[in-house]
Amino acid sequence: MTASEPASIDVISWVCHAANRAFQQAMGDARPSAEEPEEWERAATEASVRRVLAGATPAQLHADWCDLKYRDGWRYGPDKDPVARTHPCLVPYDRLPDAERRKDALFHAIVRALAGP
Repeated sequence: MTASEPASIDVISWVCHAANRAFQQAMGDARPSAEEPEEWERAATEASVRRVLAGATPAQLHADWCDLKYRDGWRYGPDKDPVARTHPCLVPYDRLPDAERRKDALFHAIVRALAGP
């Protein structure tokens, strides 16, 4: 890739994952994403990148994420707990904390910036 060429889906996904992890750490998330994503996480990130490239908004990405979590047996809970499968962000986009909406906007902006014009 040169400065004038768009990045590949793999590269964009990796950058989005790394930025998301850094954002989670900066916001004090006690359970940030792993440095190296698991296969399911890699696939979900790539799907989200493709959705942004197809025109999805941050709110639509959040709805997609919620659908994925619900299909995998997660439910709303006040704490993020992978054992109990609860997550405080399983709410409509407009009820997300501001930091979570900014994280979604950051993901969206990274995809758009790396995908090129």
